[in-house]
Amino acid sequence: MTEQQNFDVVVIGAGPAGYHAAIRAAQLGLKTACIDAALGKDGKPALGGTCLRVGCIPSKALLDSSRQFWNMGHIFDQHGISFDKPAIDVQKMVARKDAIVKQFTGGIAALFKANKITAFYGFGQLQPGNVVSVKQHDGSTVALKGTNVIIAAGSDSIELPFAKFGEHIVDNVGALDFDKTPKRLGIIGAGVIGLELGSVWNRLGSEVVILEGLPSFLPAADAEVAKLAAREFKKQGLDIRLGCKVGGTEVKKDGVHVAYTDAKGEAQSLVVDKLMVCVGRRAASKGLLADGTGVQLNERGQVVVDEHCHTGVDGVWAIGDCVRGPMLAHKGFEEGIAVAELIAGLPGHVNFDTIPYVIYTEPELAWVGKTEEQLKAEGVPYKAGSFPFAAVGRAVAMAEPAGFVKVLAHAETDTILGMHLIGANVSELVHEGVLAMEFKGSADDLARICHAHPSMSEAVHDAAMAVHKRAIHKAN
Repeated sequence: MTEQQNFDVVVIGAGPAGYHAAIRAAQLGLKTACIDAALGKDGKPALGGTCLRVGCIPSKALLDSSRQFWNMGHIFDQHGISFDKPAIDVQKMVARKDAIVKQFTGGIAALFKANKITAFYGFGQLQPGNVVSVKQHDGSTVALKGTNVIIAAGSDSIELPFAKFGEHIVDNVGALDFDKTPKRLGIIGAGVIGLELGSVWNRLGSEVVILEGLPSFLPAADAEVAKLAAREFKKQGLDIRLGCKVGGTEVKKDGVHVAYTDAKGEAQSLVVDKLMVCVGRRAASKGLLADGTGVQLNERGQVVVDEHCHTGVDGVWAIGDCVRGPMLAHKGFEEGIAVAELIAGLPGHVNFDTIPYVIYTEPELAWVGKTEEQLKAEGVPYKAGSFPFAAVGRAVAMAEPAGFVKVLAHAETDTILGMHLIGANVSELVHEGVLAMEFKGSADDLARICHAHPSMSEAVHDAAMAVHKRAIHKAN
C-alpha cells in the first residue's frame, strides 16, 4: 500500500449523490477526493453512477427516440403529415443513447478537473479511523484519510434466484442495449423501470407483457392517476397483469419460459424472447465497510443515518440510494449538497415532503406530497380540485389531451398538501406544486397567479381554482 493521502472530504461513489457532494465540497474550499469503480462501454472510467450511465439519462434517450417513432404511426396523421413505411434502426438509436451518456460522463470528469477534485478509479472500502482503502483498476491500492467521509455507494438491481441475468434474462442495463426489437418481451415488475422500458420496446413493436405481483397498479400514485394511466397503457398495447407471482424461468430454444400464478391463483405460463427483471433495487453496501468502522447497516443493507445523513460515527456521512428514503437521483443531489454544506459549517437540509416523483411514460405521471388515499387514512380534512387537459387549448392543439391535474389543499388552512398530474410534460409542471408547498403556499395563492395562455400550465391554475369551485373552464 502506498503512503496515505489526506483530504478534507473523501466521497465513495460518483453517482448523482456523490458527485454533487464532491463538487459542492470543493466549491466550499475543501480538499476533496472522489472514488468510483464504474467503467463505460469502452472500458474507461465513467463517472455519473447508475443514473447517468445505465439509468435516468439513457432511458430517457430511448424513451424520446421511441416516442418519435410511435408518433409517426399514431399522431402525425392528425397533423396532416403522412409518409410511407416508417422504420427504426435500433442499433443507431442505441448508439445515440451511448453518445449522450459519454458526453455527460465526460462532462462530470471536466467538472471534477475544474473544481480540483482528485478522482480515484476503483473500489473503495471504509476502514476504521475515516480511512478509505481504494483497490484501483490497475491492481494497486491507495489509502485516503478523510477528515470527513461521505458514503454514496448507490444501489444495484435485485436479481431473482430463479431468473439469473444473462443473454436472455436481463435487468434494466441489458434492456437498454438490445441490438434489435424483441418480438416478445416479458417484464417482471410494473414499477417505474418496467413501465418506462416496457413503453420503449412496445412503441418499437414488441409484444410486451408485464407481470406485477401486487394486486393494485401503482399503489404509490394517486388512485385516479393510476387508473387513467392503466387505461392509457392498455390502449397503447401494454399487457399489464396484476397479482401475478412468478415461480420459475427456463431458457429454451424457443425463448424464455416463465411460470407464474395469476391473481386467481391459477398456474400460467408465458414464453418470451427476452425477459427483463425489475423488481426493485438494493443498497450497494456489500464489501463497503471493513470491521470496526462503527457504521451500521439495517436489515435492508442500507447505511443507517439520522435526519442529517450522519452515521453516528464522527466525520462519516452517507447519502443517496444507499440510505433510507426514495431511490431518486434528485433526492441524492440534494443530500449531497446538504452534507457538503453541513461539513463546511453551513445550514443543510432536505425536505422529504416536497420531493417530486415522475414516471416518464406517455402520458407522464408526476406527483408531490400526499395522495387522497393517504389523507383519508390519516384523517386530514382536505379539498380537491382537478382540471383535465382535454379542456386546455394547448394540449388539444398538441394532440395530447389525455390526463389532468389535481390539487389537494387542507380544508381549513387551504395549505397545499399534494399535487398529482398525468399528461404530456407533467414532469415539468409538477414543480409548481413543489415550489408552492416549499413556501407553504395555499390553493388560493396558486389560483391567483397569472399563467400564460395558451399553455399546459393552465391546467395547474384551473385545478387550484377548482379547489374552491371557481374554475372558469369546467363545471364545478
